[in-house]
Amino acid sequence: MGSASKQSNKPGGKGGVDRRTRIAELRAAEQRRDRRNKVIASVAAGVLVIGAIATGTWFVMDQNQKKKDREAAANADIPGVKTFGDLSRNHVKDKVNYPMTPPVGGDHNAVWLDCMGHVYDKPVENERAVHSLEHGAVWVTYNGKATADDIKILTDKVKATPYSLMSPYPDEQGTITLNAWSTQLVVDSASDPRVNQFFTKYVQGKQTQEPGASCTMGEM
Repeated sequence: MGSASKQSNKPGGKGGVDRRTRIAELRAAEQRRDRRNKVIASVAAGVLVIGAIATGTWFVMDQNQKKKDREAAANADIPGVKTFGDLSRNHVKDKVNYPMTPPVGGDHNAVWLDCMGHVYDKPVENERAVHSLEHGAVWVTYNGKATADDIKILTDKVKATPYSLMSPYPDEQGTITLNAWSTQLVVDSASDPRVNQFFTKYVQGKQTQEPGASCTMGEM
C-alpha cells in the first residue's frame, strides 16, 4: 500500500499525466476562445467599416441629389412670373416713379433695407427695397386682401430665409406679390406652391445684380 501511494505521486505517475492533460485542454480551450474572439472582432470591424462606407456613400449621394434638385428648381419656369428686362441701377436721393407696382428694379437709394429675413409691419421705402432686390433679396408684399393665415405663413417663411424681406403694400393690385430684381409674381394665397418655387429660384438667384452683397446694416 505504501509503495503504491508513493508511485502515484511521482512526476511520471498517473496523477501527473492527468494534470498535464487538463492543463493542455484548458490552454487549447483558451486558444480557441481567443481565435473565436478575434474572428468576432474582425467581423464586427468589417461590418462597421461597411456601414461607414455605406453611410458615407448615401450621404454623398443625398447631397448630390439635393444639389441637382436645387439646380433643377433654379432653372425651372414658374407659371405667371413676369420679367422686365434690363433696368437702371443708379443711386439717387429723390423719389423714383417706377413703372411697376411694387417696383422690382431701377434707380434706387444708396442705402438698402435690412433683408436677412426681416419682416416689417409698415410700408417701406420703394427706393431702399429696390436696392435690397439688387443684392439678391426676395421682397414679399401684401395688401388688405391677405388673410391672417397668409400673413403668418409668409412671415414664417421670410424669417427663416436670409436675403428676404416682407412688408405691407396697400396699393398693389394683387393679394400677395413676390418681387425679385426685374422679376415679379402675383398670387392669391400664401399656400400657392409657386411661393416656395419663387423663393428657391430667386433668393440670391441668377437675376442678382450684386451677388454676395450685404443684406444687413441697411436702414428702414
